Amino acid sequence: MWKDEYLTKEKLMVGIDDNNFYVGQVSEDNACCMILQWSDTLFWPEAEEHESGYIHKSVRRDYSGMGLSHKMVEFAIEECRRRDVPYLRLDTGWGKYKLCNLYESLGFNLVGKSLLEDRGEFALFEMNMKEEII
Repeated sequence: MWKDEYLTKEKLMVGIDDNNFYVGQVSEDNACCMILQWSDTLFWPEAEEHESGYIHKSVRRDYSGMGLSHKMVEFAIEECRRRDVPYLRLDTGWGKYKLCNLYESLGFNLVGKSLLEDRGEFALFEMNMKEEII
């Protein structure tokens, strides 16, 4: 979904504190990672800071199907609760049906669509922390 030129630490971490970057391990191997930030002006430009937690995550293919996405979302939910943040949001490629279904199964609702000229269309998902079911 993302071009390789966007997948460098320097580009991914622009404006992101290292404290917002998490790595999940399986048997001491880095299996997944997540950025949990408190604003996302690229996909949610009208949202106020700290109105929501925003997840950007990845699971290495070798570890897909192990429930790591679920664990990362659970962690993000707990962080939002701890900070009294009412929403948890994420984005994914518009045509990524497996991921869209996964996010809906985790309690997210599709709330919009975003078009980034150089990157394509994205589905915007949101979870209301008062209604979450995970």
